[in-house]
Amino acid sequence: MREKLTGVAWARCLAMAAAVLMLASGAWAQKNKKDKPPLEGQPMPSLPVSPSDQIDHNIGEMLGAFQVGNIEAMHKYYAENAVFVSGAYEPPMVGWPNYLAGYQKQRAAYQGMQLVRRNTVIFVHADVAWASYQWEFASMLNNAPVNARGQTTLILNKIGDNWMIVHNHTSQICDIPAPAAQPASPQNQPAAPPKP
Repeated sequence: MREKLTGVAWARCLAMAAAVLMLASGAWAQKNKKDKPPLEGQPMPSLPVSPSDQIDHNIGEMLGAFQVGNIEAMHKYYAENAVFVSGAYEPPMVGWPNYLAGYQKQRAAYQGMQLVRRNTVIFVHADVAWASYQWEFASMLNNAPVNARGQTTLILNKIGDNWMIVHNHTSQICDIPAPAAQPASPQNQPAAPPKP
């Protein structure tokens, strides 16, 4: 009989240990829920991004803001003392306020803008970077279509955690027609084929 009691006692001990373990794990899980805020409604933590990818993303956002005329969003990527060199034969503009005045004047003349960026190349060296890309511009000016192509080189400086554009050199490509073929001079003309 003593062996049966030991078996029953042993079973009770195991049942009691299992109950304590389940209660303890439930209390621990409940404590963890209280310590951690719920994930619902919170943004996912951002993954690390390479400087080149961050700069490429910033250029895209800046150009999007340029197209729709969102000055605040565009200014977010330019240093206050940025230098702007255009394809026009004029002195460089120094400072965001000077650029902004010219941008707003030009923007008022155009009806809608589309700017497509291609072939972006970005180099990063410590806290300085430069990016070059080609672009195609399409818009309407006085109800007539306007199309242009060009290239831009940006120089950026990392200020804190942000890459800021400190120099923007943009040039439009002028399509120059190829020279007309010159007729060969009589001295250099090939001999006429013999007549049959």
